[in-house]
Amino acid sequence: MPQATEKSGRLVCLGLNYRTTPVEVREKVAFPRPSVPAALREVAALPGFDESVVLSTCNRVELYAVHHLDDCAQAHATLRDYLVRRFDLATGQAEALVTYGLDSAEAARHLFRVVSGLDSMVLGETEIFGQVKDAYKAALETGVTGRALNKLFQHAFSTGKKVRNQTSIQRGSTSVGSVAVDLAEKIHDLAECRVMLVGAGEMSRTCAQSLLSRGAKSIIVSNRNYDRAVELAAEMRGSAIKFDAWEASMHEVDVIISSTSAPHFVIHPEQIRQVMRKRRWEPLLIIDIAVPRDVDPRVNEIEGVYLYDIDALQAIADEGRRERQRQLAACEQIIEQQLEKFGLAASRE
Repeated sequence: MPQATEKSGRLVCLGLNYRTTPVEVREKVAFPRPSVPAALREVAALPGFDESVVLSTCNRVELYAVHHLDDCAQAHATLRDYLVRRFDLATGQAEALVTYGLDSAEAARHLFRVVSGLDSMVLGETEIFGQVKDAYKAALETGVTGRALNKLFQHAFSTGKKVRNQTSIQRGSTSVGSVAVDLAEKIHDLAECRVMLVGAGEMSRTCAQSLLSRGAKSIIVSNRNYDRAVELAAEMRGSAIKFDAWEASMHEVDVIISSTSAPHFVIHPEQIRQVMRKRRWEPLLIIDIAVPRDVDPRVNEIEGVYLYDIDALQAIADEGRRERQRQLAACEQIIEQQLEKFGLAASRE
């Protein structure tokens, strides 16, 4: 893509992530998958804008767009105002919405780093590549991408593959799901551990695969779509239960990992109090890797319960980060080479 011109428009990215914004604010601006096509059209229809991609994951919300405004700061402000209006944020919530605005080469560099897993909570994370591809596919199918974003995202995917193939950045735990299992392993002997997965999406699948590879005693899967729960459980040699029955089985497990797409809490304090009574207050580990969160944070106040949300996993992820940190220089060099090929090489500010 050539340097920005009035005719071609200018690339812009506005985002917030696990570094800038805590989960209790991130969950308020997360885009549920069914709402993404409408959001894509809304962003592309903003005054001065004509292309858009919306990326919404448990660790970030980012809006990529092409605009024709004279002032980049105005483009950032327009996108930020859109988020505030779109999610009807109160004054205090809007003030806590810490965002970053990037333009042209810096926006492209950021996307290349995101796709390569270099901007993730878990350095070298593998899931983000597929999440960005899904975000781009949704924008393509909605008809809100053009030459600029199509070229940008295709080049980003090519760059991500080069980083993964030419470095060892993926070595070790490279997903939020595997870090959640790292935590469970620190607290329990997995060979004697009974685990319940609430939700049967990709994050739950990653957890299940990691649990199975480390010898977890038993895995129970519960999901609103029972067929998906049965499918995942069969793959992992586990068992499936219907979503309206998981509460009755909760007292039988040692670890609960929850990752649903529900827009509200699905696990509440009173439910867990009843579970703990049945367990005679034997310790229970609950790992909530959903955004919006699945578990009411007040659950952590119950005796014997240890609750970790997505942000609490960051400290554990940092331990494995140090080894992969050595690969960063090689990864960044690949990205700079690809930026130059793309025609957007620029010095860092």
